[in-house]
Amino acid sequence: MQRITKLKKIRVLVGSKNPVKVNAAKIAICQLFPDIDIECIGMHAPSGVPDQPMTDFETREGAINRVKYCRNFSATAAKQPDGESVAELFIAMEGGVDNFEYGPATFAYTVVATQNQLSVGRSAQLPISQSIYKSLVAGEELGDVMDKLFNTNNIKQQGGAIGLLTQGHATRESVYTQALILTMAPMLNPELYLD
Repeated sequence: MQRITKLKKIRVLVGSKNPVKVNAAKIAICQLFPDIDIECIGMHAPSGVPDQPMTDFETREGAINRVKYCRNFSATAAKQPDGESVAELFIAMEGGVDNFEYGPATFAYTVVATQNQLSVGRSAQLPISQSIYKSLVAGEELGDVMDKLFNTNNIKQQGGAIGLLTQGHATRESVYTQALILTMAPMLNPELYLD
């Protein structure tokens, strides 16, 4: 991370083209490095899990798979015109659901990596109703269920279920941004996280 803080520009490769995820990554990294020019690029990165992850494990694996894909892509891609690699940071977010002992909830895993380091974090979770959860168990995606319930269109690329169920007091982007900042802690303080 010390090498990154000395850069004039940080290139971030985000494992999704969803504008909510790309914007959350940019906001988080800009807050952490306000004096450095941040370039965030979204790319399709397969999660290797179902489109609607239904367990904590699947959700975490999806985010890790996406960030590893980005990192591998960068390692094998042609260098930038200035001789630098495609990216210095790799970020992925995966939203999922699980049915906990206290009821079903949705949440996201966030993963931030450099070529040598990987940090996994998790967002706050949002309780969802049993009826919403049953629709997910039946094979629907959360965004589609929410679109039907609230008569919205493509809410997952906007405020998400979080925005709808909190009546706009939180959004998918705001929750992802906070989770990403927390996920960066080991990279901001590497001396504290040595095993």
